[in-house]
Amino acid sequence: MFEGLFRPMHLLVILVIVLIIFGPGKLPELGNSLGKAIRGFKKAMDDGGREVEAHSEANKVGDKKE
Repeated sequence: MFEGLFRPMHLLVILVIVLIIFGPGKLPELGNSLGKAIRGFKKAMDDGGREVEAHSEANKVGDKKE
């Protein structure tokens, strides 16, 4: 189940290193920033998908007129 690069012990070591570097006070800020970045990325992907769909629909309508 936990085969590959990230095993539970690896994740624990990474967490300890992050705590040492940033400290427990900065972790909520980092999590908040990361969450905002992910939400922004998802929103941009959704908007891009809608734009592609609208463009393809416009092309379909244009093809039918010819």
